[in-house]
Amino acid sequence: MNGTAKLEVHGGVMEELVARLVAEVGIDRVAAEKAVGIIFDFLAKEGPADKVQPLLAKLPGAEAVMRKAASEDNGGGLMAGAMGGVMGAGMRMMSAGLSMGQVQSVTRAVIAYAREKAGEDAVGEIVAAIPGLAQFV
Repeated sequence: MNGTAKLEVHGGVMEELVARLVAEVGIDRVAAEKAVGIIFDFLAKEGPADKVQPLLAKLPGAEAVMRKAASEDNGGGLMAGAMGGVMGAGMRMMSAGLSMGQVQSVTRAVIAYAREKAGEDAVGEIVAAIPGLAQFV
C-alpha cells in the first residue's frame, strides 16, 4: 500500500464491496469505506450476535472497517451513536458526508452484497431481528 489510510483488505472482499459502492452510488472511496464500517458496526451492535458474528466471518476485512469507522467518528457520530438504532447509523453516515439518498443506496448495496456472500437466510434473519432495518433494504 502507498502509506495512506487505505484499508488492508484480505481476499479482496472489502475492496470489491468498496469498489461497487464507488461505481453504483457515486461516492468516493473514503466515504464508501467509512459507510461500510458504520453499517457492519451497526449490525454487530443491534443484531443477534449468534447471527452477526458468522456473517462477519464470511466477509474478510469487515472487522477492520468497523474499527476504522469507530476510530474516525466525529462529534456528529457520537451524537448519532447516543441515538442508536437505524437512525443513529444513518446520522453517522450523513456526518461522514453522505446524503440521505446515498445512505439508503449504500445500506441496500451492503446488505445485498452480504446476501451474495453469506446467503439470504443468514442475512434475512439479521435484518428481521433489527427494528426498522427492513424498510431500508
